[in-house]
Amino acid sequence: MIASARPLSGRRVVVTRARAQAGPLRALLEAEGAAVLEFPTIRIVPPDDPAALDAAIARLPEYAWVVLTSPNAVAALCDRARALGAAAGALRTVRVAAIGPGTAGALRAAGLRVDLAPTEFRAEALVDAFAGTDLRHARVLLPRAAAARDALPAGLRARGAIVDVVPAYRTDVERDHAPEARRRLLREHPDAVTFTSSSTVRNFAELLGTDAPRVLGAAVVACIGPVTAETARGLGFPVGTVARDYTLRGLVEALREAFAERGREAREG
Repeated sequence: MIASARPLSGRRVVVTRARAQAGPLRALLEAEGAAVLEFPTIRIVPPDDPAALDAAIARLPEYAWVVLTSPNAVAALCDRARALGAAAGALRTVRVAAIGPGTAGALRAAGLRVDLAPTEFRAEALVDAFAGTDLRHARVLLPRAAAARDALPAGLRARGAIVDVVPAYRTDVERDHAPEARRRLLREHPDAVTFTSSSTVRNFAELLGTDAPRVLGAAVVACIGPVTAETARGLGFPVGTVARDYTLRGLVEALREAFAERGREAREG
């Protein structure tokens, strides 16, 4: 396929994911012909105090379920378990639930089974997926970002579970940008800006301040799901498209459709 025939050929697309995690989205966008500008807005770091996570890992056999909400949570839990010398089989003594295919894939890559995984990447969908499971008095471990929505633990507790919410990692604002990266962002008038979490949205706004509207301009603001989109709208970002499938591939598909629609409107106008 020649470059000019690819759906995103010539489109300048900003990726705001953490620097270490930008590669997969960049590869998907470039395969569609996009010119990618990486402007990481977050970085993933350990929690300020790992004591709660360490204690939870030591008590893994006491839990009926471990619930993971992101590949970051999978990595943080597995890395900390290895650092503590926990046996690899410790995580196999409990049932594991995952939000979305990305988290499920990270678990399988780590050699862990996935017992429950709704395809919709939302806390509410995972709560609904437990509808056929008796959670009364079941202990559930939820290792996740230090700051996160309450919908998941609240929903599980409403079903009778005893939920231990443990900070496994935290997201910081990524401030280590070369000055040229910011200048290029302001100069090149991107065709699209992608957001893969509420943190990327909030940090983009913080990093760019009053320049954010100028960068967004006529760009398609593309969000990976409704929670991220709600955060963007709350900050005044003009959300142009939201992925129906809350994955990186779904985000790229949403961009393809958004630009195809713009093309149709331009031809008809």
